[in-house]
This record gives sequence, structure tokens and C-alpha cells, in this order.
Amino acid sequence: MKIGKTKVNDELDLSKLPQHIAIIMDGNGRWAKKRGLPRKFGHKAGCDNIKKITRNIFDLGIKIVTYFAFSTENWKRPKEEIDEIFNLIRKYVEENTEDFVSDGIKVTFCGKYEELPKDIVDSFKKVQNETKYCSKNVLNFAVNYGGRDEIIRAVNKAIKIGEPVTEQSFAKLLDNGNLVDPDFVIRTSGELRISNFMLYEMAYSEFYFCKTYWPSFGNKELQEALISYQNRNRRFGSIK
Repeated sequence: MKIGKTKVNDELDLSKLPQHIAIIMDGNGRWAKKRGLPRKFGHKAGCDNIKKITRNIFDLGIKIVTYFAFSTENWKRPKEEIDEIFNLIRKYVEENTEDFVSDGIKVTFCGKYEELPKDIVDSFKKVQNETKYCSKNVLNFAVNYGGRDEIIRAVNKAIKIGEPVTEQSFAKLLDNGNLVDPDFVIRTSGELRISNFMLYEMAYSEFYFCKTYWPSFGNKELQEALISYQNRNRRFGSIK
């Protein structure tokens, strides 16, 4: 069976899919090293893969995808590599803005992205403004993002408001307080940790770790992950 341009595994039940997938795109550098290439080629391949996997995800009827693109800890990397990552993200959103609008995809960002170089910030704000009325899907990027930092910033917002908070009202103070929490979190490359990503939002997320490096993570691997998700019993603390 095909939906759009996406071939669907017969084992996948399209009625049991998450609303929001969060992806930790890991293994770009190791993918390149394995091929005897500089790390920047891995980041380029990883960025190219975002477009393909996003299309697969939205074709299946999943509404929201969040990509962990750059963490607050990634500043420890060489400046050349950091600049390459930012330029790849900027180029991706600039080159695909018209398609985002025509396909009804709202593009959003979380993290302290406004601390990035001005040209990057301007690019991000432009695509957000041009897609703000799109309502079919949400493509969210975590850039200069750290889960602890997000919580601290939300706490400071709550203090500024000066009123008691509930779980629901506090969640609204987070960077993407208008989005549902991720149901399903995928991390590629074989690492078994969440690396300070969406700590508050992942309270009841299901996790999936695979050994495939992100640039090689395709529709087949995506649907294998989703089959794993749909076969789980999500009890949310109950005994059902």
C-alpha cells in the first residue's frame, strides 16, 4: 500500500500511530567517518534526510515531528562544524518555505535560537512568519536547546507572573507549550540516552533506540520503529 509517495509496511496499523514524534538525529559524524569522509558530509546527508523522513511521517498521518538539531552542549564542538550545522538548517528552511506553505506545514523552533547569529535568526523568523497560518502539520526544530534550560526559563516566567502554577499552566510556559507532548521518541546511532532533550515533555513518552546512523535512517527503519510503538500498552500509571 502507498500513501502519497510513502510505501506502507503491511504490519503497520495506521489507526495506532503517535500524534507527535521527537527524533534525536544521532550519528552523522560517524556515518561520514565510516565512509572516509569529513564530518561535514555527514551533517549534509543528515539534513537531506530530514526532508525525506518528514514527508514519510506526514504521509502516514502523524501531525507533528520535532528534530533535535543543535543542543546547548553542542557549542563545545569546533566552530567550523557549528557554522556548517547552522547553515544547513538555514538553507533547508529557506529552500523549502514555499513547499511548507503549499503543503500546510507550520515551521516552529524551540530553544534559545534568538542567541544565534542574526542571519540565522532572521531566516528562522521569516519561515515562522510565512507558515504561521498553516495547520495541517507542524515541523519543529530544537536549536540551541537544552531540556534543563527550558525548564529553568519556564520557572522564571512563572515567577514573573507571580501566580501559582499547575502542571497544565506550567506546560504552557515551555517553548512549545501549544503542542501536545511527544508520544514517541526515536534516537538513532545506538546511543541509549536522551541527552537533555525535552525532559519535561517526555514524562510518558515511549522510547525507541536503533543502531542505524541518522543519514541511513529511512522509511523502512521509521516504520519498524512505529510498529514497535503500536504494539506497546501505554498505561500512563494505571494497571490496565
